[in-house]
Amino acid sequence: MKSYFNAFASVWKKRSYATTHGTLSSQFTLWFGSNLQITAIVTGALAVVLGGDVFWSLIGLFIGQLLGGAVMALHAVQGPKLGLPQMISSRVQFGVYGAVIPILLVCMMYVGFSASGTVLAGQAVGQLLHVTDWVGIIIFGVVIIGITICGYRIIHILGKVASVIGVITFFYLFFRLFYMNDVSILLENRHFSWTNFLLAMSLSASWQIAFGPYVADYSRYLPTKTPTIKAFLAVGSGTVIGTQASMILGVFAAALAGNQFAGNEVSYIVGLGSTGLIAALLYISIFYGKVTITALNAYGSFMSMAAIWCGFRGKSQISRGQRLFFIILMVSFSTALGLAGQHSFLKLFSAFLLFLLAFFTPWSAINLVDYYWVTKGRYDVPELANPNGRYGRWNKVGIITYIVGVLIQLPFISTGFYTGPLVEKLGGVDISWIVGLVATSVIYYVAIKKWPMSVADRLILPTSK
Repeated sequence: MKSYFNAFASVWKKRSYATTHGTLSSQFTLWFGSNLQITAIVTGALAVVLGGDVFWSLIGLFIGQLLGGAVMALHAVQGPKLGLPQMISSRVQFGVYGAVIPILLVCMMYVGFSASGTVLAGQAVGQLLHVTDWVGIIIFGVVIIGITICGYRIIHILGKVASVIGVITFFYLFFRLFYMNDVSILLENRHFSWTNFLLAMSLSASWQIAFGPYVADYSRYLPTKTPTIKAFLAVGSGTVIGTQASMILGVFAAALAGNQFAGNEVSYIVGLGSTGLIAALLYISIFYGKVTITALNAYGSFMSMAAIWCGFRGKSQISRGQRLFFIILMVSFSTALGLAGQHSFLKLFSAFLLFLLAFFTPWSAINLVDYYWVTKGRYDVPELANPNGRYGRWNKVGIITYIVGVLIQLPFISTGFYTGPLVEKLGGVDISWIVGLVATSVIYYVAIKKWPMSVADRLILPTSK
């Protein structure tokens, strides 16, 4: 136990030093800048590409944005209090070894999002350097490896710069969009459909909820006394405003492009702006925006793999060589997937994004219910590294609830490669994430009250043990 405590004390000291570099404004710019990027634009466009009209797609996306953003920000609030990466704190609900189950799924998410971002960034690099898309994808992958190795401080700097570049780029694109086109005609075409409306909500909600497993990896560097409401608003407003701006642009772009959008996402978006030098600058801004969010995904995947490695080896740190290995492994895998799926990007990405909710909504529900209503933030942090301690190796209540939460959504899922048996009876509407969020929360709360786990009488940090 002494070795576990010493290891966590070392991590906590590094975290305490890092708090001098963390501010609420940096959290806002990180998530604002990270979402002013091409994949968010394409995600918004999917609401129209898959059948929705402009008016109701915009409203559906915004509502989903608020709901998913609130869930994501509630995870972010845990960072300053605990000073831990999000998935390590999940050991409270799943056990030291049991937490590997959601962590492995998180790694799949990182790889999927990184692969999709790599495809779009590869298109931008290809157009900018006049090379094929596959060469652009490889170049982008190499850049991400270099940035991720540098660590979170570089990523925060990138987030601030990306915010400035993103605002300038989006202001210009919006100006060109509204100046060159009569978008009021698009807004007048209103055909409400519950199927398309909830699809739009699901697209934006899934986008936000997917940040939950690693948002605390960056908020943990804020001072421990950071007010909860301020941390919630800084992260929540940054991610909602940035993402909604991107998705609005995507909705209008897809509506104007029609069948020309799929397969030419990047070139069409840039074409809204201009040609020549301006177009080159727009390609650079798209590339830079993807660098920020893909670096977040790569860093998050590294943290997840490190958590798995350390959890089974009884350690809380990994060597530089192991760090480099995990980063190269995850980025290379996502790059390979990007190369394999580049020609059917929109179809694969939409299916991936919606199916993703089935696996992260239950995890999110369990984590939030436990933190805010069961333990109320009273974690014994040193015990999170001890498989023989308070939280044990496997937490059956958390694991079984998670599995039930995933299964209970299956009848309501509607994606490109799987459709549940109840979807048709609901008129084709996918309400799986709503069912999963509510049902899993109730099941976990009732189960943990019937079979309670050990809860500390206060928040115990390594320095207070």
